[in-house]
Amino acid sequence: MEALRVRHDIDSSWFPSRKEDHSLLTMIGNTPLIQIRKMAEHLKGVQIFAKVEWLNPGGSVKDRAGKKIIEDGERSGQLRKNKIILDSTSGNTGIAYAMIGAIKGYRVELVVPANISEERKKALEAYGVKLIFTDPILGSDGALIEAKKIFEAHPEIYFKADQYNNPSNWKAHYETTGVEIIHQTGGKVTHFIAGVGTGGTLMGTGRRLKEFNPHIKLFGVQPDSGFHGIEGLKHIETAIRPGIYDETILDGTFFVQTEDAFEMARRLTREEGLWVGPSSGAAFWAALKLAESLEQGLIVTIFPDGGARYPEYCIDCERQKRKLSLQYSSH
Repeated sequence: MEALRVRHDIDSSWFPSRKEDHSLLTMIGNTPLIQIRKMAEHLKGVQIFAKVEWLNPGGSVKDRAGKKIIEDGERSGQLRKNKIILDSTSGNTGIAYAMIGAIKGYRVELVVPANISEERKKALEAYGVKLIFTDPILGSDGALIEAKKIFEAHPEIYFKADQYNNPSNWKAHYETTGVEIIHQTGGKVTHFIAGVGTGGTLMGTGRRLKEFNPHIKLFGVQPDSGFHGIEGLKHIETAIRPGIYDETILDGTFFVQTEDAFEMARRLTREEGLWVGPSSGAAFWAALKLAESLEQGLIVTIFPDGGARYPEYCIDCERQKRKLSLQYSSH
């Protein structure tokens, strides 16, 4: 059960019958479930698994919500070829919109905090997205407010994706992530834990799991303060509350320090071979705390994206650069 997948092996009887079967969009979802072993070897009777969401074609868990939001917009008639997809984002949802927009032929405009990682900026620029930068001090809330202003000024030209309030966000996970976890664990999952950004992953997956088995426990993960460095996560008490976030379905919330999230991300890379971003480190920190309080259980968490989008967070990078600089300057 170390690495489980939903995708079935392709046999000789399989052949795509529709043009869409060859689309990159069909590769969204069905990510592997990986067991964390070395960092959890001290646990007795408790296992921790993680969905490795950076294996989605757009590189993050947000591919799921982006696809559902866009396709539901098309079905409702709100999104048409002459409209521009507009939303605020800290990066990953924007990359999902950009990738899907490129495939489907839509222009995309995104409002982002000016301090999003350079790797995310480069990815968005590569897709040809128009970026509107906002004050980094205001974080994702500042971008959210600015996107609202832009839409209200020109509603006729934009499709307002509105990931923080659009129910298509959580429904994407209700229809896919939750189902995959049930299947991949053989229905044995006992606890689910995920970071809170928009709340879509936690709400949608959690609802499907609770529907399958009301005894499954759900937990959110938030930064421990409004001033933090964990991209993609929100400290709900000090931020604009996402409309799709409903804490009444949760059994609890873990609050993580930025330093602990970074340290766990570093250890997951070095000890488990999983190069993840800091929000994954935060999720695992909380999963480990939860596991250490249990006598038995099967915990599933979400690793939203990979470490390649956060090279500036590499603890040893500057040290390595200085070492190489000294070596070459001595020749």
